Amino acid sequence: MDKDQLDGLLALKLVAEKRSFTAAAEELRVSSPAISKMITQLEKKMRITLLTRTTRAVSLTEAGKRFLDQAGPAIEQIIIAQEDAQSFAKKPSGVLRLNMPGTFYSGYLFPYINSFAEKYPDITIDIYSADQVSDIFEAGFDAGVRHSDILAKDMVALKLFGPIRFVTVASPKYLDKVGRPKHPKDLLTHNCIRHRFGNGANIYDKWEFQNKGKEFEVRVNGSLIFNDSLLIVKAALEGAGLMYTTFDLVKEHIQDGKLEIVLNSFQVTSEGYYLYYPKLSQVSPKLRAFINHFKGMKNQS
Repeated sequence: MDKDQLDGLLALKLVAEKRSFTAAAEELRVSSPAISKMITQLEKKMRITLLTRTTRAVSLTEAGKRFLDQAGPAIEQIIIAQEDAQSFAKKPSGVLRLNMPGTFYSGYLFPYINSFAEKYPDITIDIYSADQVSDIFEAGFDAGVRHSDILAKDMVALKLFGPIRFVTVASPKYLDKVGRPKHPKDLLTHNCIRHRFGNGANIYDKWEFQNKGKEFEVRVNGSLIFNDSLLIVKAALEGAGLMYTTFDLVKEHIQDGKLEIVLNSFQVTSEGYYLYYPKLSQVSPKLRAFINHFKGMKNQS
Protein backbone atom coordinates (compact mmCIF):
# COMPACT_ATOMS: atom_id res chain seq x y z
CA MET A 1 0.00 0.00 0.00
CA ASP A 2 1.43 3.38 -1.01
CA LYS A 3 1.26 6.55 1.09
CA ASP A 4 -1.52 8.17 -0.99
CA GLN A 5 -3.73 5.14 -0.49
CA LEU A 6 -3.07 5.12 3.25
CA ASP A 7 -3.83 8.84 3.50
CA GLY A 8 -7.06 8.24 1.62
CA LEU A 9 -8.13 5.50 4.04
CA LEU A 10 -7.53 7.71 7.05
CA ALA A 11 -9.34 10.60 5.40
CA LEU A 12 -12.31 8.38 4.48
CA LYS A 13 -12.72 7.12 8.04
CA LEU A 14 -12.59 10.61 9.53
CA VAL A 15 -15.03 12.08 7.00
CA ALA A 16 -17.46 9.20 7.63
CA GLU A 17 -17.25 9.65 11.39
CA LYS A 18 -17.49 13.44 11.40
CA ARG A 19 -19.74 13.75 8.31
CA SER A 20 -17.66 16.76 7.34
CA PHE A 21 -14.67 17.40 5.09
CA THR A 22 -13.81 20.47 7.16
CA ALA A 23 -13.76 18.62 10.48
CA ALA A 24 -11.69 15.80 8.98
CA ALA A 25 -9.28 18.35 7.51
CA GLU A 26 -8.82 19.98 10.92
CA GLU A 27 -8.10 16.57 12.47
CA LEU A 28 -5.42 15.77 9.89
CA ARG A 29 -4.17 19.39 9.79
CA VAL A 30 -4.65 19.74 6.05
CA SER A 31 -7.07 21.71 3.86
CA SER A 32 -10.58 20.54 2.91
CA PRO A 33 -9.63 20.33 -0.81
CA ALA A 34 -6.70 18.10 0.19
CA ILE A 35 -9.09 15.72 2.01
CA SER A 36 -11.39 15.63 -1.02
CA LYS A 37 -8.44 14.89 -3.30
CA MET A 38 -7.22 12.01 -1.06
CA ILE A 39 -10.62 10.32 -1.14
CA THR A 40 -11.09 10.91 -4.88
CA GLN A 41 -7.73 9.24 -5.56
CA LEU A 42 -8.72 6.32 -3.32
CA GLU A 43 -12.01 5.92 -5.20
CA LYS A 44 -10.17 5.91 -8.52
CA LYS A 45 -7.80 3.18 -7.34
CA MET A 46 -10.66 1.08 -5.94
CA ARG A 47 -12.90 1.91 -8.94
CA ILE A 48 -15.93 2.51 -6.70
CA THR A 49 -17.71 5.53 -5.19
CA LEU A 50 -17.24 5.57 -1.43
CA LEU A 51 -18.93 8.86 -0.50
CA THR A 52 -22.05 10.67 -1.57
CA ARG A 53 -21.38 14.41 -1.63
CA THR A 54 -23.98 17.17 -1.62
CA THR A 55 -23.73 20.87 -0.85
CA ARG A 56 -25.20 20.23 2.61
CA ALA A 57 -23.95 16.81 3.68
CA VAL A 58 -21.60 13.93 3.03
CA SER A 59 -22.33 10.27 3.69
CA LEU A 60 -21.05 6.82 2.84
CA THR A 61 -22.42 4.95 -0.15
CA GLU A 62 -23.48 1.37 0.45
CA ALA A 63 -20.16 0.18 -0.97
CA GLY A 64 -18.34 2.67 1.25
CA LYS A 65 -20.21 1.46 4.33
CA ARG A 66 -19.42 -2.20 3.57
CA PHE A 67 -15.79 -1.32 3.00
CA LEU A 68 -15.42 0.58 6.30
CA ASP A 69 -17.29 -2.12 8.24
CA GLN A 70 -14.53 -4.53 7.27
CA ALA A 71 -11.51 -2.22 7.03
CA GLY A 72 -12.43 0.17 9.85
CA PRO A 73 -10.75 -1.76 12.71
CA ALA A 74 -7.49 -2.00 10.74
CA ILE A 75 -7.59 1.72 9.92
CA GLU A 76 -8.28 2.47 13.59
CA GLN A 77 -5.24 0.42 14.55
CA ILE A 78 -3.11 2.43 12.11
CA ILE A 79 -4.33 5.66 13.71
CA ILE A 80 -3.51 4.35 17.20
CA ALA A 81 -0.05 3.21 16.07
CA GLN A 82 0.59 6.60 14.47
CA GLU A 83 -0.42 8.46 17.63
CA ASP A 84 1.71 6.13 19.75
CA ALA A 85 4.75 6.70 17.52
CA GLN A 86 4.28 10.47 17.68
CA SER A 87 3.95 10.32 21.46
CA PHE A 88 7.09 8.16 21.69
CA ALA A 89 9.03 10.66 19.60
CA LYS A 90 8.10 13.54 21.92
CA LYS A 91 8.46 11.79 25.30
CA PRO A 92 11.86 10.54 26.45
CA SER A 93 11.37 6.78 26.67
CA GLY A 94 12.72 3.49 25.40
CA VAL A 95 16.17 1.92 25.77
CA LEU A 96 19.23 4.22 25.90
CA ARG A 97 22.26 2.11 24.89
CA LEU A 98 25.64 3.50 25.98
CA ASN A 99 29.08 2.06 25.21
CA MET A 100 31.92 3.03 27.56
CA PRO A 101 35.24 1.85 29.04
CA GLY A 102 34.94 -0.69 31.82
CA THR A 103 36.22 1.68 34.49
CA PHE A 104 34.22 4.72 33.50
CA TYR A 105 30.85 3.88 35.07
CA SER A 106 32.17 2.99 38.52
CA GLY A 107 34.85 5.68 38.51
CA TYR A 108 32.82 8.64 37.26
CA LEU A 109 29.29 8.19 35.99
CA PHE A 110 27.38 6.26 38.68
CA PRO A 111 25.74 9.22 40.51
CA TYR A 112 24.65 10.79 37.21
CA ILE A 113 23.11 7.57 35.92
CA ASN A 114 21.37 6.93 39.23
CA SER A 115 19.66 10.33 39.34
CA PHE A 116 18.82 10.13 35.62
CA ALA A 117 17.06 6.78 36.15
CA GLU A 118 14.99 8.29 38.96
CA LYS A 119 13.99 11.29 36.85
CA TYR A 120 13.15 9.30 33.68
CA PRO A 121 11.58 5.98 34.74
CA ASP A 122 10.38 5.35 31.16
CA ILE A 123 13.97 5.10 29.92
CA THR A 124 15.91 1.87 30.37
CA ILE A 125 19.68 2.49 30.50
CA ASP A 126 21.64 -0.31 28.84
CA ILE A 127 25.38 0.12 29.53
CA TYR A 128 27.88 -2.02 27.65
CA SER A 129 31.42 -2.07 28.99
CA ALA A 130 34.07 -2.09 26.26
CA ASP A 131 37.55 -0.61 26.10
CA GLN A 132 38.27 -1.25 22.44
CA VAL A 133 37.53 1.35 19.77
CA SER A 134 34.88 0.22 17.28
CA ASP A 135 31.94 1.51 15.26
CA ILE A 136 29.46 1.42 18.11
CA PHE A 137 26.64 2.93 16.04
CA GLU A 138 26.63 -0.01 13.64
CA ALA A 139 26.03 -2.15 16.73
CA GLY A 140 22.97 -0.09 17.67
CA PHE A 141 24.36 2.13 20.45
CA ASP A 142 22.99 5.65 20.94
CA ALA A 143 26.26 7.11 22.22
CA GLY A 144 29.71 6.18 23.49
CA VAL A 145 32.30 7.43 25.97
CA ARG A 146 35.99 7.65 25.06
CA HIS A 147 39.13 9.73 25.63
CA SER A 148 39.44 12.83 23.48
CA ASP A 149 42.41 11.51 21.50
CA ILE A 150 40.50 8.59 19.95
CA LEU A 151 37.27 10.32 18.93
CA ALA A 152 36.18 10.21 15.29
CA LYS A 153 36.24 13.65 13.68
CA ASP A 154 32.70 13.41 12.29
CA MET A 155 31.16 12.94 15.75
CA VAL A 156 29.57 15.47 18.08
CA ALA A 157 31.50 15.40 21.38
CA LEU A 158 30.38 16.58 24.82
CA LYS A 159 33.04 16.78 27.51
CA LEU A 160 31.99 14.80 30.57
CA PHE A 161 34.99 14.84 32.91
CA GLY A 162 38.51 16.17 32.75
CA PRO A 163 41.34 16.67 32.94
CA ILE A 164 42.02 13.06 33.97
CA ARG A 165 45.06 12.27 36.11
CA PHE A 166 46.93 9.03 35.49
CA VAL A 167 48.93 7.22 38.18
CA THR A 168 51.20 4.21 38.54
CA VAL A 169 50.34 2.24 41.67
CA ALA A 170 51.11 -0.99 43.48
CA SER A 171 50.44 -2.48 46.89
CA PRO A 172 52.89 -1.69 49.72
CA LYS A 173 53.39 -5.47 49.97
CA TYR A 174 54.73 -5.60 46.40
CA LEU A 175 56.84 -2.43 46.74
CA ASP A 176 58.39 -3.51 50.04
CA LYS A 177 59.40 -6.79 48.45
CA VAL A 178 60.67 -5.56 45.04
CA GLY A 179 61.51 -1.92 45.68
CA ARG A 180 60.06 1.40 44.57
CA PRO A 181 60.91 2.63 41.06
CA LYS A 182 62.57 6.07 41.03
CA HIS A 183 62.31 6.65 37.27
CA PRO A 184 59.89 5.24 34.66
CA LYS A 185 62.79 3.31 33.09
CA ASP A 186 63.01 1.32 36.32
CA LEU A 187 59.72 -0.31 35.29
CA LEU A 188 61.71 -2.52 32.91
CA THR A 189 62.76 -4.58 35.94
CA HIS A 190 59.27 -4.72 37.47
CA ASN A 191 56.23 -6.93 36.96
CA CYS A 192 53.70 -4.63 35.23
CA ILE A 193 50.09 -5.75 34.93
CA ARG A 194 48.99 -4.97 31.38
CA HIS A 195 45.60 -4.29 29.83
CA ARG A 196 44.30 -5.98 26.69
CA PHE A 197 41.60 -4.05 24.81
CA GLY A 198 38.80 -6.32 23.66
CA ASN A 199 39.47 -9.75 22.21
CA GLY A 200 42.34 -8.81 19.89
CA ALA A 201 46.07 -8.37 20.17
CA ASN A 202 45.90 -4.70 21.21
CA ILE A 203 47.72 -4.72 24.57
CA TYR A 204 48.42 -1.44 26.35
CA ASP A 205 52.07 -1.88 27.22
CA LYS A 206 53.45 1.58 26.34
CA TRP A 207 52.91 3.51 29.54
CA GLU A 208 53.01 7.28 29.13
CA PHE A 209 54.99 9.70 31.29
CA GLN A 210 56.41 13.23 31.17
CA ASN A 211 59.54 14.92 32.40
CA LYS A 212 59.77 18.72 32.45
CA GLY A 213 56.86 18.95 30.03
CA LYS A 214 58.26 16.44 27.54
CA GLU A 215 56.25 13.27 27.13
CA PHE A 216 57.73 9.83 26.54
CA GLU A 217 56.75 6.16 26.71
CA VAL A 218 58.16 3.12 28.47
CA ARG A 219 57.34 -0.29 27.02
CA VAL A 220 56.63 -2.48 30.03
CA ASN A 221 56.37 -6.22 30.47
CA GLY A 222 54.94 -8.58 33.05
CA SER A 223 53.41 -11.95 33.77
CA LEU A 224 49.74 -10.85 33.84
CA ILE A 225 47.41 -9.49 31.14
CA PHE A 226 43.71 -8.76 31.69
CA ASN A 227 40.99 -7.31 29.47
CA ASP A 228 39.12 -5.99 32.52
CA SER A 229 40.41 -2.98 34.47
CA LEU A 230 38.71 -4.07 37.68
CA LEU A 231 40.56 -7.39 37.55
CA ILE A 232 43.81 -5.45 37.16
CA VAL A 233 42.93 -3.46 40.29
CA LYS A 234 42.24 -6.69 42.17
CA ALA A 235 45.57 -8.19 41.07
CA ALA A 236 47.43 -5.04 42.14
CA LEU A 237 45.71 -5.09 45.54
CA GLU A 238 46.89 -8.67 46.00
CA GLY A 239 50.51 -7.66 45.34
CA ALA A 240 50.88 -9.07 41.83
CA GLY A 241 52.63 -6.01 40.39
CA LEU A 242 52.34 -2.40 39.24
CA MET A 243 49.37 -1.00 37.35
CA TYR A 244 48.83 2.16 35.30
CA THR A 245 45.37 3.71 35.59
CA THR A 246 43.30 6.81 36.28
CA PHE A 247 43.56 8.23 39.79
CA ASP A 248 39.79 8.22 40.29
CA LEU A 249 39.53 4.46 39.75
CA VAL A 250 41.90 3.66 42.63
CA LYS A 251 41.44 6.77 44.79
CA GLU A 252 39.76 4.93 47.66
CA HIS A 253 42.43 2.21 47.72
CA ILE A 254 45.13 4.91 47.85
CA GLN A 255 43.38 6.74 50.66
CA ASP A 256 43.05 3.59 52.78
CA GLY A 257 46.68 2.63 52.16
CA LYS A 258 46.05 -0.52 50.14
CA LEU A 259 47.72 0.99 47.06
CA GLU A 260 50.63 3.43 46.83
CA ILE A 261 51.47 5.90 44.06
CA VAL A 262 54.97 5.74 42.60
CA LEU A 263 56.63 7.96 39.96
CA ASN A 264 54.24 10.75 40.88
CA SER A 265 56.38 13.54 39.42
CA PHE A 266 56.39 11.80 36.03
CA GLN A 267 52.64 11.24 35.69
CA VAL A 268 50.58 12.72 32.85
CA THR A 269 47.04 14.01 32.49
CA SER A 270 44.62 13.69 29.58
CA GLU A 271 42.10 16.22 28.34
CA GLY A 272 39.28 14.03 29.59
CA TYR A 273 36.38 11.75 28.76
CA TYR A 274 33.80 12.72 26.13
CA LEU A 275 30.33 11.51 25.26
CA TYR A 276 30.20 11.18 21.49
CA TYR A 277 27.28 10.65 19.12
CA PRO A 278 26.24 11.39 15.51
CA LYS A 279 25.09 14.79 14.28
CA LEU A 280 22.59 16.75 16.38
CA SER A 281 19.79 16.18 13.88
CA GLN A 282 19.89 12.48 14.75
CA VAL A 283 19.72 12.87 18.54
CA SER A 284 16.72 11.03 19.99
CA PRO A 285 14.63 12.49 22.85
CA LYS A 286 16.08 9.89 25.27
CA LEU A 287 19.68 10.87 24.44
CA ARG A 288 18.82 14.58 24.49
CA ALA A 289 17.29 14.07 27.97
CA PHE A 290 20.49 12.36 29.14
CA ILE A 291 22.69 15.14 27.78
CA ASN A 292 20.57 17.88 29.37
CA HIS A 293 20.42 16.00 32.69
CA PHE A 294 24.20 15.62 32.78
CA LYS A 295 24.75 19.30 31.96
CA GLY A 296 22.30 20.29 34.70
CA MET A 297 24.08 18.19 37.34
CA LYS A 298 27.48 19.49 36.29
CA ASN A 299 26.27 23.09 36.59
CA GLN A 300 25.01 22.38 40.12
CA SER A 301 28.29 20.81 41.26
